[in-house]
Amino acid sequence: MSKNSVRRSARLLGAGLRALLVLTLVCGVLYPLTVTGVAQALFPDRADGSKARDAEGRVVGSALIGQRYDLPGKTGQEPRPDLRWFQPRPSMGLGTNTVNTRYDLLLSGATNRSGDHPELLAWVKAAKAAVVRENSTATYRARPADVPPDAVTSSGSGLDPHISPAYAALQVHRVAERNGLTVREVEGLVARHTEGRTLGFLGEPRVHVLGLNTALRDLARN
Repeated sequence: MSKNSVRRSARLLGAGLRALLVLTLVCGVLYPLTVTGVAQALFPDRADGSKARDAEGRVVGSALIGQRYDLPGKTGQEPRPDLRWFQPRPSMGLGTNTVNTRYDLLLSGATNRSGDHPELLAWVKAAKAAVVRENSTATYRARPADVPPDAVTSSGSGLDPHISPAYAALQVHRVAERNGLTVREVEGLVARHTEGRTLGFLGEPRVHVLGLNTALRDLARN
């Protein structure tokens, strides 16, 4: 190899290393710091994960991610719903598949079952029966016809933090009974936490479960 070839190779290697260092500095340091700084200055709450806090200022979750309200399961059994609280939509297709049985933040997605898939139909049927059973009280009988779709199916992500007003209304009698509150009190709580369509026409009315349960806890304490 001639001296010219060696010098040419050295120049190319040096240029490549300089480009690597410059791009690392710009794309790996300056750009992330700039974006983080702008986000913290303009949208601090969203940049920090949209943390939801209770009346005492404690972080109780993220406003963007659904979570369950369960009681610890017995040895060898899955946790069971804590019926004092409003329950969210099922996660990852009723939350009964072997991949993700709860709101696992490491995995997000739907069941990928078709609408007429026998396994999905069996899940929905079992979930509907459970919703009717769990939301019936001594003075109120939940009817299968009152169970809305979001009570027995997961969202596309499986981590939806909202439920429909119809599903919240179905849970009112059970929540009131379990917390020693009147139905009217709990209905008022749901009404105050019902959000309308975005910009008045996008999406559907919805209820944020974490916000509702946080307010429920404060009400039940008084």
